[in-house]
Amino acid sequence: MEKGVHIPSPFSIDVGEEIVLERIAGEGVAIYPGTRIYGSKTLISPGTRLGYEAPATIVDCQTGPDVELRGGFFKSSVFLARAAVACGAQIREGCILEEEANANHAVGLKQTILFPFVTLGSLINFCDCFMAGGISRKNHSEVGSSYIHFNYTPNQDKATPSLIGDVPRGVMLNQPPIFLGGQGGLVGPVRIGYGSVIAAGVVCRRDYPHGNRLITEKDISTHDKSFHVGFYRNIKHRVYNNIRYIANLLALRQWYAHVRQPFFRREDMGGELYAGTMDKLEISIDERLKRFRDLSCKMETSIELGRNAAKKGTQEKLLKQKKEFSENWPRLEEIFTSGKEITVDLTNRDSFIKVIHNRMKDESDYIRVIQGLDRDASIMGTAWLQNIVDHITRTALIHLPSCNS
Repeated sequence: MEKGVHIPSPFSIDVGEEIVLERIAGEGVAIYPGTRIYGSKTLISPGTRLGYEAPATIVDCQTGPDVELRGGFFKSSVFLARAAVACGAQIREGCILEEEANANHAVGLKQTILFPFVTLGSLINFCDCFMAGGISRKNHSEVGSSYIHFNYTPNQDKATPSLIGDVPRGVMLNQPPIFLGGQGGLVGPVRIGYGSVIAAGVVCRRDYPHGNRLITEKDISTHDKSFHVGFYRNIKHRVYNNIRYIANLLALRQWYAHVRQPFFRREDMGGELYAGTMDKLEISIDERLKRFRDLSCKMETSIELGRNAAKKGTQEKLLKQKKEFSENWPRLEEIFTSGKEITVDLTNRDSFIKVIHNRMKDESDYIRVIQGLDRDASIMGTAWLQNIVDHITRTALIHLPSCNS
């Protein structure tokens, strides 16, 4: 309160002894009744409003300027400038909501990354996703109310992350929006391209990476197959989409390190906010590696079950896929953790960074700088990041030839 924080009912809030007061701004910050703030990593930037609609619990989160967390539970996540989440939220570890991303009431997120302007309706469970698309608060990607990303399989694994959009094009903030219609769902892992519309009520189970599609999948309720707990059929789709997702996260890490970092440094408390953002991205990468590793460990059981469960014509192919995945996991993990993406396409990277630094001489706002790039600059930046994604994917698939055919 001495710093200027607005606390209308100070005896109704709880601030943990571990909180570092220097990490809480004064100007424009409002902490409403029922709010609880814990965790030594917590960072609250100017203009942040906590608990306006309902009690809010904040644990080791970082908020950028003018963020609104209006009620619910928020842990180990970061919210960049003007992001907003309504009451009843449960935002768990590893989430990044970039500028002006927002969610309405009763939304559950974990290990989820939303690029600027992405909007979630109400009553949504959207864990283990990346979503981008749109160019403004009036033209944005949206998830309709009562939507679910199905991220847990009957075989009890979570190697199910879905890409709704992608990093190389999404960072340029110039892609058409993606619309996921209400009372529907995605069965992860899937990839959905920019400009796609999934009709309300549809549960999407397939990839549509090329975008600009109206997707109205048929009902599958009459389909019937044998099921054996622990047995995986064709794993090609699942393995490929996991590789692609991790590769996108590695590309995003390079974008944050080389492009976004200078913008953070210009802000009050920006260095701490950048560190928090990178920490959440590392949490996401670690989670995806853990879940992918867990899936590889299940292949031995699936191989044994497959000797009886698979049809004779496909048994050899399926067994080969699983053996390659299981036996080559150490090599795959090394590809994801070696840091080789740092050296990919340095020509485009350095040229693009030079363009960004030149534009920053006249403009300090990240969104305006990126959206003000000419077509050639955007193409150059996208090419750099896409080459990272393709390099990681291609190198990984060398060790999985049966999944690459």
